[in-house]
Amino acid sequence: MRETTERPEAIEAGTATLVGTDSTKIVQSVLRILDDLDLHRHIACIANPYGDGLAAGRITGRAISFLSE
Repeated sequence: MRETTERPEAIEAGTATLVGTDSTKIVQSVLRILDDLDLHRHIACIANPYGDGLAAGRITGRAISFLSE
């Protein structure tokens, strides 16, 4: 919900959409994804350019392992 982004890689990957700040456009964009099951599935399967969200657990596990040696 902004006009520009400092994270163009998310736009390029397809994991984010730049819709601007117009409330009508925001609602249209959300409804398009919610109403189009194929589009929703496609977006849901795109690899996140920022990782898988599991880094904290991996780091914690390795830190515990390292400190336990």
